[in-house]
Amino acid sequence: MSLFKIHPIVVGTKIFDKGMMTYQHDYGVEYTIPIYAWLLEGSDKNILVDTGYLSPIISPAREEAIGGKIYTFEEGLAKWGLSPKDIDIVLHTHLHNDHCENDFKCVNATFYAHELEFEHLYHPHPLDFRYMADFVEEVDQGGQMVHLREDREIVPGVRMVHTPAHTEGGMTILVDTEKGLAAITGFCVIMENLFPPQKILAMEMEVIPPGTNVNPYLAYDQVLRVKKMADILLPLHEPRFAAMETIPDDLEQN
Repeated sequence: MSLFKIHPIVVGTKIFDKGMMTYQHDYGVEYTIPIYAWLLEGSDKNILVDTGYLSPIISPAREEAIGGKIYTFEEGLAKWGLSPKDIDIVLHTHLHNDHCENDFKCVNATFYAHELEFEHLYHPHPLDFRYMADFVEEVDQGGQMVHLREDREIVPGVRMVHTPAHTEGGMTILVDTEKGLAAITGFCVIMENLFPPQKILAMEMEVIPPGTNVNPYLAYDQVLRVKKMADILLPLHEPRFAAMETIPDDLEQN
C-alpha cells in the first residue's frame, strides 16, 4: 500500500462572514480562511488537490489572521522543488474559482473533477457566481480534464469519493498515510463544522453543514459521513493547517 504525506500550501485567503462556513451559526463574525493547494507526496506522480487563487493578496495582516505564510502558486510549489509544469495530476474537490484559478499553468497535468461540476460551470444558476468557466475552459477543451461519474482510485493510496454537500459534484479526496486514512473534504468547511462547540452539540447536531450548500439536510449527512470515514480530517479551509508543512507529521505538534 502506498503511503502519502500531505503538504498544505496556502495560495490565498478570503475575509468574510463566518456564517459562510457554519450554516445557521456565527453570522456577523468576521473570519479569515486560507485557500489551499494540497501537495501529495508518496507516488512517482506529482499530485495536487486544487490549485487555488491566481493572484492572492499577501499581507502581514492576513498571514497573522491564518497563522501562516501565503504564497503565489509558483512560490508554494518551489518550496518543494516543483514548478507548475512538473504537476502530473490535479484532483479537484469542486470547480469554484478559488480552487482552480491556476489550472492553466499545469500544462502537463491530467485533471479530475465530477461531471456535475461542469454542468454548473458552463450553465450556472445566478446563485452559482463562484463558478467562472474562464479558469477551466482551456484545460477542459484541451482534453486534460477527466469528467468523473463515480468514485475512483486515481493512484494506489489516493481515491476520490463523491460527497455532494457544498456543491453537487463535490469530491472528497481520501489519502492513505502512516497515521491512517486522511480526508481532504470535498466541501468548504473549517474544523468547527466537524467538531461543533457544546452549544451546537446540545441541539443534538453532530456536525454543522457548510454555510453554502446544495441542500442543508443532504449536506449535514455528507459532512457526518466524511467525519466517520477517516482517521485524519482536513477541512478545506481550516486555518490551523496554514502553520503546518507536512501532514500527518505536524499534527502531533499542533
